[in-house]
Amino acid sequence: MMSPENNPKVTILDVAKKCGISYQTVSRVINNSPEVSTKTRRLVLQAIKDLGYHPNQHARSLKTHRSSILEVITFGVETFIPRELIVAMGRASVELGYSLMFTDIPKDSPEEEDRLYAHLNSGLCDGAILTAPVESKLLEKITTDPPPIPIIQIRNQRGSTAPSVVIDQYYGSQLATQHMLDLGHRQIAEICAPLIYHEALSRHTAFLDTLNTWGISPAYIVEAAEWMPHDGYQAANQLLDRNTNFTGLIISNDYLALGAILALNERGLHIPEDISIVGFDDAPESAYYMPPLTTIKQDYDALGAESIHYLVELINNQEASTHQRVLMPQLIVRQSTRVIDPISKASG
Repeated sequence: MMSPENNPKVTILDVAKKCGISYQTVSRVINNSPEVSTKTRRLVLQAIKDLGYHPNQHARSLKTHRSSILEVITFGVETFIPRELIVAMGRASVELGYSLMFTDIPKDSPEEEDRLYAHLNSGLCDGAILTAPVESKLLEKITTDPPPIPIIQIRNQRGSTAPSVVIDQYYGSQLATQHMLDLGHRQIAEICAPLIYHEALSRHTAFLDTLNTWGISPAYIVEAAEWMPHDGYQAANQLLDRNTNFTGLIISNDYLALGAILALNERGLHIPEDISIVGFDDAPESAYYMPPLTTIKQDYDALGAESIHYLVELINNQEASTHQRVLMPQLIVRQSTRVIDPISKASG
């Protein structure tokens, strides 16, 4: 088989011949027409790859008035966008014939938000995915004066009327808290992430609500400064300094849990013998913590693929009704939790 370098004159007719279909069908695949079956789309994309065919992007853009570029806008990529989500969005974009561009807005940067809003109105991308972990000036502008391209949100508030894809954070935290209760724990503390974030607030609210249904008050709550291991370490030390009795600890994400485990170990406490811990996210590393962490799995592959597919659907049919699509998390039980006698106690 010739490589693209050895055969630079591959045309759309060559792709059509290899697939045994018309060149018009190949064109529809290249232009992301919804009128092509999934089987045919895969056949054509594989032939394009095998033959090394490269559509004339400039000519295609002039004809379709599209750039075939999707943009993902993040707010602090190192904290808010897991790498699994980035990979999943990239994979789905390529399968649908799009390139993916990432733009990260530093925190507290209104000038960057203004610049990005102008960019979204320029038509340089066909659609955008906006992470919406907190309220922002950009989000407010997009809501009140939408740009002329489809925009969907991910990781925004459950129940939002904006076109969006979310994983149900409230339900996930219910699972975590209920698991601790089912194991016999009644003195349960929490390390929550900053409550300015939608996901953190949903998890915290579900924690309180679930305890309340059992007539139980939290042993103590510490709000971490951010989502990272050193924030969990500091929050756990703050909790332990109060000498509060607790046998269970619910933590807003796995990276906070990593730091908290170190702090507990430094104080001579063992997991799960003294303290049971449940994290959130099922980060790839969490299965290799000491001990492996019980956590709530968020399916970032599904979130990434669903968000891209939903956006492309809106690009192809901007008259379609919009809604929020909700994915459900699941409890992953490992070795950081254990059954206890409800009357037993541990001192922090």
